[in-house]
Amino acid sequence: MRLSVNVYQQAARSVEIRQRIRAAIHETPCIFSRGGSNDQSRLAYKCENLQRTGSFKFRGAMAKLTTLPTDTPVITASSGNHGLAVATATQMTGHAMTVVLPETVAQEKLSRIQALGVRTILHSNDSGLAERHAREMAVAEGITYVSPYNDADVIAGQGTIGLELIDQLPELDTVYIAMGGGGLISGIGCVLKAYAPRTRIVGVSAVNSSAFATSLRAGHPVEVDHKPTLADGVAGGFDADTITLPLAAEVVDDMIDCTEAEIAAGIEQIAWTEKMLVEGSAALALAAWTKDTGRRGTGPSVVLLCGANFDRAALAPILRGDA
Repeated sequence: MRLSVNVYQQAARSVEIRQRIRAAIHETPCIFSRGGSNDQSRLAYKCENLQRTGSFKFRGAMAKLTTLPTDTPVITASSGNHGLAVATATQMTGHAMTVVLPETVAQEKLSRIQALGVRTILHSNDSGLAERHAREMAVAEGITYVSPYNDADVIAGQGTIGLELIDQLPELDTVYIAMGGGGLISGIGCVLKAYAPRTRIVGVSAVNSSAFATSLRAGHPVEVDHKPTLADGVAGGFDADTITLPLAAEVVDDMIDCTEAEIAAGIEQIAWTEKMLVEGSAALALAAWTKDTGRRGTGPSVVLLCGANFDRAALAPILRGDA
């Protein structure tokens, strides 16, 4: 399929942003599996779990903030990786920042964000309502809202992962990427389809919260029921007008949905075989690789480990074998 100009423009934006944020981010390693099977010998991990703040989100945060004058205050809504990433990035860029969080935010996450000295506001017990409140505050106070995914600069920041993959593994066959709001897979996908077009891109969704995958299959935004998932980093809905949906529609080759049991098995495999602890969204990508036995090529596959900011209470039973 012929790609649109938008894909190539987004890829070019990632090239430009990579130079701008290079000194601030970690170029994370791409390491091959410790497993001994023939399949595992061709399995590699792109370790964004080792990125600053423990998540790929730091790339997008730096990409966005470095486009804004330092006297421009910013606001966002997030109880997880995005909020922590933007709050950390502002310590380097000097922007004044406000984070709106739901009242149900875990105390550990709230404490980590508050420790960075940013203004925090607790609003409602629903993350969607907290995000709406942040957007309303942005308009009322004349400050800039930083979306976790619905922003070309944020997407381009995530796309710098794709540029690193091309350098680190030029023979890359397939990459497995967890999907939430679509910023990560859109950014990496645009880069790979523009500069390494033979790479197969697989989007991975949690069965319990599959709004983005369901919408991609339908060709338009679709409301779905959301149930609790170990992959909480990709849980929830997305903006109806998000620019990630049309981009992902062009660059995603296949989609795989995974159950909670499959995600838990991925957490165990990464812990015991690879000797790393990661969040459920990262294990979600490995679960898809495990299921995709009939479609893998002969070249190396990459599972994107998107983060390591796991909930200790959620992981402990799995690692003890109780789950």
